[in-house]
Amino acid sequence: MNRFAWLDAFLGRLIAEDMAVREVPEASGLAPARGISVGADDWGNFGKSARNWNCRWAGCWAEDLGDQLRVHACFEKDHGYLLAHTDLRRATPILSSHAPYFPAAARAERHLQDLYGIAFGDHPDPRPWIRHQAWKNGEYPLRLDFPLAGNPLPATPADQGYPFQHIQGSGVCEIPVGPVHAGIIEPGHFRFHAVGETVLLLEERLGYVHKGIEKLAETRDAHGLARLAARVSGDTTVAHTWAACMAMEKAAGIAVPERALALRAIMAERERIANHLGDIGGICNDVSFSFGFYQFNRLRELWQRTSATAFGHRLLMDRIVPGGVTTDLSETAARAQIDQISTFRPQLGRLMDILNTSPTVENRLIGTGVLAPQAAAAYGALGYVGRASGVDLDVRRDSPYAPYHTLKIPVPIEQAGDVAARVRVRAAEISASFAMLEQLIGGLVPGPVCAPWTPAPPDACGFGLVEGWRGETLAFVRFGTAGRIARYFPRDPSMINWPLLEVLIADNIVPDFPVCNKSVNGSYSGNDL
Repeated sequence: MNRFAWLDAFLGRLIAEDMAVREVPEASGLAPARGISVGADDWGNFGKSARNWNCRWAGCWAEDLGDQLRVHACFEKDHGYLLAHTDLRRATPILSSHAPYFPAAARAERHLQDLYGIAFGDHPDPRPWIRHQAWKNGEYPLRLDFPLAGNPLPATPADQGYPFQHIQGSGVCEIPVGPVHAGIIEPGHFRFHAVGETVLLLEERLGYVHKGIEKLAETRDAHGLARLAARVSGDTTVAHTWAACMAMEKAAGIAVPERALALRAIMAERERIANHLGDIGGICNDVSFSFGFYQFNRLRELWQRTSATAFGHRLLMDRIVPGGVTTDLSETAARAQIDQISTFRPQLGRLMDILNTSPTVENRLIGTGVLAPQAAAAYGALGYVGRASGVDLDVRRDSPYAPYHTLKIPVPIEQAGDVAARVRVRAAEISASFAMLEQLIGGLVPGPVCAPWTPAPPDACGFGLVEGWRGETLAFVRFGTAGRIARYFPRDPSMINWPLLEVLIADNIVPDFPVCNKSVNGSYSGNDL
């Protein structure tokens, strides 16, 4: 299958329209993506043309190259990925926005506005996004001349004065929730406008767990970046580390051993199953179905104990390194995993039967938090959120990477788009992962689990593309001198899916927000970087 048949025609059309575009043939580390350069004056029209060609917008990031700032954007169509970039003069970094054509681009561009000082002149919402009073006006933390420690004030001003949207009218009330919550979840602010219990508008205010991941990556060596990537979002440590290592390995030309790739996939599927089990239990808890909450979390606990026994860590953190993995899988541990799948499979089936036949659970989940397929497609919804609303996308199947290119990848698709559909998709993904684990473990071949690391040359770039448990997970890496990292950008699926919570909660009642939120379960940490 030629994933780029559309791109050749697309580029021909852009050239016919006199746009300043050219392909970047030397970007071998970006495979399976292809790279193009776009003139800054044509950036906005390029985005419009991409939308007219039904491309999916998948992320944007920037780099400080000294005299210039380089802005990147990632697009996908027919399972082919396009990485476009444009260069701006550092003194006048003004660019047209892609947000009028791709709503998912709005917050990512605001991120660049706050951290690089790039002005998007026609942006539909130019409010600050990540700047929670931590930096003075005119300070841009991701520029190279900004110190890692920043220029801290004696006391950071309170986060107040953010211009939330307002709805006026008889009976309309505002309900602020967060950023500090009653539980142990990370901070995020949710501002509801409601009439009675019916939600008219929800606005999210995130960024409270901004950790400076992108700045912290600068000057690290490859192994140091892998450890940092493992902490982008703790529940997605396998997917983010794999994507970062994949990008670095491509840039450095490192061939990962076959056994190591299989072990990475085993860890990734175990991560998927653990999170889906916990989240289905959390959804049960949010509708007061305590039996389901206890049972699914019982299974998750047993599953993670087996991960700890097999690989040395419950969450599988720091098991993936540049060139391979740190821990092999013994025959005893492999057999224990197969036996556990045999035990879990009938238990999962019985538990789902109970959920699907419980009138009280059905009453709370069916028809709640409906994300229409049209909205899911417009935003480029990822993972189980997209699949529950008809988005048929899975990188493991559509842009396969080893070892998934040898496996059959079932992708469950629903159309209802409600909380119940998102639960069904999660359960089906668990069953599919059980089958893949059996294939992966049964097909393990003897061999090394890590290749020696050779530093990448200066300016070498790499692009990592992994299907994490939340969906498509991206990583971009550029090396500087002496094998050190010049730029690292991870794009968690939550960056795409968080805005969809605002969409799907409309016309629901306020008490249904917790279960809608849990059914999406965006990562605060993975979003805030």
